[in-house]
Amino acid sequence: MSDGARSLAPGLLAALVLAGCTVGPAFVRPDPDVPERWSEAPQHDAPAPGPSRWWLAFSDPQLDTLIDRAVQANLDLALAEARVRGARASRRVAAAPLFPSLDGGASLTRAWQSENAGFVGGGPVGDIGGQPFNLYDVGFDASWEIDVFGGLRRSVEAADAELAASVEERNDVLLTLLGEVARNYVELRGFQRQLAVAYGNVAAQEDTLGLTRARFQGGLASDLDVARAEAQVRTTAAEIPTLETSTHQSIHRLGVLLGQTPGALLAELGPPAAIPSAPPGLPAGMPSDLVRRRPDVRRAEREVAAATAQIGVATADLFPRFFLTGAAGLQSIEASNLFDGASKLWSVGPAIQWPIFQGGRIVGNIEIREAQQQQALIAYRQTILAALEEVENAIVAYTRQRERRATLASAVDANQRAVDMATALYTRGLTDFLDVLASQGSLFATQTELARSDATVSSSLVALNKALGGGWDAIEPGDAS
Repeated sequence: MSDGARSLAPGLLAALVLAGCTVGPAFVRPDPDVPERWSEAPQHDAPAPGPSRWWLAFSDPQLDTLIDRAVQANLDLALAEARVRGARASRRVAAAPLFPSLDGGASLTRAWQSENAGFVGGGPVGDIGGQPFNLYDVGFDASWEIDVFGGLRRSVEAADAELAASVEERNDVLLTLLGEVARNYVELRGFQRQLAVAYGNVAAQEDTLGLTRARFQGGLASDLDVARAEAQVRTTAAEIPTLETSTHQSIHRLGVLLGQTPGALLAELGPPAAIPSAPPGLPAGMPSDLVRRRPDVRRAEREVAAATAQIGVATADLFPRFFLTGAAGLQSIEASNLFDGASKLWSVGPAIQWPIFQGGRIVGNIEIREAQQQQALIAYRQTILAALEEVENAIVAYTRQRERRATLASAVDANQRAVDMATALYTRGLTDFLDVLASQGSLFATQTELARSDATVSSSLVALNKALGGGWDAIEPGDAS
């Protein structure tokens, strides 16, 4: 070791000892304020978290297949995956300054040395003033910033948190995708059920119309009864185009969610099938589970961590920056002796940079980062409140819709009996035709509402599972790439 290197060693050692210092506040995980139980959950229930692959509880293989295909091909999810890859690369860029940098180079310079200016440093070039010459230069430059006050480490910490936030954003996109596929599929089957109800009622009402015409021809009914029966058939049939439109729109939406053209699934999903039935029970879990499961809450927490680390990055600018620099190479005016021992050159030494006066820029930047950290913390709390509200709304929607569905099922049974009795009485001439029309209209309305309620119960359960943040954790990252 040379004398110069020995003289640098104590200072370098001291700097490395100081490198354990990291300025700026350390991130402390926020303590979320959440209730002990859901206010809208039935008091006699002790809801447990739903299964990770909650859609399997519907026992619908078609739905399972659509979700698997969407995870593989959805473009929003592919875009989120690309953002994660970009965040990983940004993290590597942020960590690079922690390591020494080494640059190599070579040059050939054709120069003219002034006779009057001389040559700084003397040497052979000074003897050739007034004539052109070549200068051959080959060497390496090295530099290493010793992160004494932790500014670089805080930068890496911020990049780590931003990477984690991008991963949670991807998880949130996946969670939304699972819910959207399930919801649109349930709605599709609900529209198909309503279509079946409409077609069935049109057929029944056409039978009534035929009966009324026969009675009119026999002098047992008026032309007014025939006109009313025809109007009812046409009114019910008018619902069919609207339901067919909604059916096709749901299929189009599912096609896009699966990364295909809107009409790609028409042949596959066009044939009617049953509405996926909602399993019994209330998969709600505890409010504290939201913080661990919902990707948007997890992302908001990581954004607080990133903003906290950025305060340290800004604070480090108040302190000096220490560097260890060095250079080694070969230099000569003759190519023939460039690699001789006499052509070598080297230098090594510490350097320091310390901002003395910046016009308040550093302090202002610290204040900006502190304000951004407060904004991130407020956004985190807002995200938790929004998540709690979403779950509470989903619970009340699901439980009340199940009650409504049970009432509608009873109403359909009662209206069917009313239709049967009114038709029989009208056939015997014991009641007015308006009773038949009224009972048939009520039956169609309640059957349609029951079909809608069946779909809404299942959709509400989908919304509840989505609000609880379930499902994304059951998908391996590679499944969505």
